[in-house]
Amino acid sequence: MDWLPDVVILARIQFALTIMFHYLFPPLSIGLGALLVMMEGMYLWTKNPLYEQMTKFWVKIFALNFSLGVASGIVMEFQFGTNWATYSRFVGDVFGSALAAEGIFAFFLESGFLAVLVFGWNRVSPKMHFFSTCMVSLGSIFSAVWIVVANSWQQTPAGYHIVDQAGNSLPEPFVFNGAASGIQPRAEITDFWAMVFNPSSACRLLHVIDGSFILGAFFVMSVMGWYILKGRHVEMSKRCFRIALVFAAVTSLLQLPLGHWSAHIVATHQPAKLAAFEGLFKTTERAPLYIIGWPKPEEERVIGVPVPGMLSFLVHFDMDKPVTGLDAFPKEDRPPIHLPFQMYHLMISLGMFFIGITLLGLLMLWRDRLFTSRWLLWIFVLAVPLPYIANQAGWIAAEVGRQPWVVYGLLRTKDGISKAVGAEAIFISVVGFTLIYALLFAMFIYLLDRKIKHGPDDDSHGDPPHGDGGLMEVIGEHKHLTTPESEAR
Repeated sequence: MDWLPDVVILARIQFALTIMFHYLFPPLSIGLGALLVMMEGMYLWTKNPLYEQMTKFWVKIFALNFSLGVASGIVMEFQFGTNWATYSRFVGDVFGSALAAEGIFAFFLESGFLAVLVFGWNRVSPKMHFFSTCMVSLGSIFSAVWIVVANSWQQTPAGYHIVDQAGNSLPEPFVFNGAASGIQPRAEITDFWAMVFNPSSACRLLHVIDGSFILGAFFVMSVMGWYILKGRHVEMSKRCFRIALVFAAVTSLLQLPLGHWSAHIVATHQPAKLAAFEGLFKTTERAPLYIIGWPKPEEERVIGVPVPGMLSFLVHFDMDKPVTGLDAFPKEDRPPIHLPFQMYHLMISLGMFFIGITLLGLLMLWRDRLFTSRWLLWIFVLAVPLPYIANQAGWIAAEVGRQPWVVYGLLRTKDGISKAVGAEAIFISVVGFTLIYALLFAMFIYLLDRKIKHGPDDDSHGDPPHGDGGLMEVIGEHKHLTTPESEAR
């Protein structure tokens, strides 16, 4: 198949496909887990059955989401050995310890207590059930901890030295040369905690977890807002919406300092990536920050709306200091421009939208007009894809902006590929994964829609019966929901 792309491109496409599909589920588990702790905590505190009702409903959604996350996550680890054998050999000591810790301290914790969370309502005491909810939430966060630590080490390696196949240390600075015969280097941990707390791990971890909290909150507000618009489970939905709205507002605002911290780490340790994020082709004093733009690499400029000096200020807190541009790096060490630039700005734009819409929601709640403002509820209902897009965009910007390195400054992506895997085999697997994941996603949406159609099991609080269509019908139902009869509700 001469028409196939290069084997490195195909392997990257396959990994991107599998990890982007998998990453639809863990952020929701993290966000929902934290909200479940709040909901069940309110039930224990107030003994109000509405909080028990909402907790039981969202536990079902959590369990469905968790099962798809586990099924889709297993595939990624096999790819390390099939498509990325050289990479796996190089980072095996680092990744092995992090993935083992993830399995021991996170997955078993989360999955073990999940059984109590789902099936233990009438079998354990309320306090024990709440403890299980906390452990499931903590387990989902721990999963993110070890995965982000491993990924962050690739961005900013620390606590290691490079050895050959015989265990002999190789001289520093070391850059793997795939053409060097007889050398099979690997990174060996010399300081476990330096590896864990590498320069970018803390800020990236908080950034990722906070993004997951935002996603979980918007997911809850979308479903609860839809119930309110449909006149179903109204009292429960209003209480649940309030919890999610406050949580979304706080976590959205928290992304401002976390995002700045992450960008500052990138500027310090990966200046080429920051230059790609902002389309900075030349090292510049009073470097601009683009609100929106379109890079033109052939002309080494960006067409857009700049804020002069703002990038210099954010990096150095001094508008006159220079920021390193792409001209400081050899062309072979420069990342792509277009995709990191657009994904980075898309992530920031959506983050500002989350801040604006949640603060508006809080203002309307304070004025007691939130649940009568149908237009605003519709925005929350239809905004549910946006946190998913923001999370995916952030990862795309981070990973593509790291190129051409798979381990920054040590191992190039093209040198990490397996030598025994051909383009045809990877292409066939990409097609197969696409079909399987399409079926899995269709099944997930179908089951999710059925659960949302059914709603909470306990409908004894004076709300209308379950007879309406599911969330998938939300667009078609908009006209019906604005009739005088529905307004009277």
